[in-house]
Amino acid sequence: MKDLRLPNDAYIFRMTDDTGMLQHARRSIPDPCKGYTTDDNARALIMASLLFELTRKQKYQDLAARYLGFLLYAQNGAWFRNFMDYDRRFSEEKGSEDCFGRCMWALGFVTSRADLPEEIRCVADDLLGQTVPGCGELTYLRAKAYTIIGLNYWKGTGSRERVIRLAAEIGDAYEHCATTDWKWFEDEITYCNAILPWSMLVAYETTGKKRYREIGLESLEFLLDTTFAGDLFHPVGCKGWFVKGQKPAEYDQQPVEACETLLACLKAHKLTGESRYRDRAKQCLDWYTGQNIRKVSLIDPETGGCRDGLTAGNPNPNEGAESLVSWMIASLVWLIDSEKETSVNAVNERNT
Repeated sequence: MKDLRLPNDAYIFRMTDDTGMLQHARRSIPDPCKGYTTDDNARALIMASLLFELTRKQKYQDLAARYLGFLLYAQNGAWFRNFMDYDRRFSEEKGSEDCFGRCMWALGFVTSRADLPEEIRCVADDLLGQTVPGCGELTYLRAKAYTIIGLNYWKGTGSRERVIRLAAEIGDAYEHCATTDWKWFEDEITYCNAILPWSMLVAYETTGKKRYREIGLESLEFLLDTTFAGDLFHPVGCKGWFVKGQKPAEYDQQPVEACETLLACLKAHKLTGESRYRDRAKQCLDWYTGQNIRKVSLIDPETGGCRDGLTAGNPNPNEGAESLVSWMIASLVWLIDSEKETSVNAVNERNT
């Protein structure tokens, strides 16, 4: 794949020091006062792995090793610490469940990438083996969802059994909450929403249980109906969310929502073959570059960073880690999927 097709990587290296990726920035200047999070470094590990897969460049392998090293340091028994000060001291003994789930996602993803060096895959595998017992402590749906996705990639000892249990718990939440006009897992739609239907589609892949496929597609359709205005992606804003029976908040729209909705739509496209899901994925990607209700790009043309949110006024001028990594993962996964789609179409044309 030609490097010219890759998004600008300059800001990745501005936000990453010899410890890992910093959490926040003031405009496009990294803010050491806010330190680091394991959350961000886990997702950055996925990003670096994708960059290496596409280019085979040493600089991206080095990034993956650095972010993986951060997770090694964050490990605390069968769990992970999350918030680290700039002096490399964690401010807590145990991070959030969401942090744990995102680490499971990242580590499982790394173990599945045959293009990565064996040393990186083996360390990720070892770390998963040490922390997977923590799955038994999970109570929050999104943490369970991220973990399902990571375990599906990993396929280590006991991973399928844990997916079966976690998927049953998410499925039960859906059955308890969903109604004719509210096809969702909770009584409000808040943050990182697409991870829930995506995890159900992944659980179907793992278990073969058709009900998970149905829940995944039903809930994804409901989410897409809620978050699209015609062809424009319109994620639920974090200033009020979307409480059942009320109107969804319009602002602030977060970059992470576009990324994870894209990933869920591509999974739905893979399972159903329906092109409309791939169309929706592309519209999620276009949200970053101006195809949104404000008609403004969130991508900084000078740095390659992504602004932290779409507001009623100008976009949030800060360019933090979550926004950057969400933009990069969305772009890279889309490039990889497009390459595969082109290859499949070429084969089909030769066979007709």
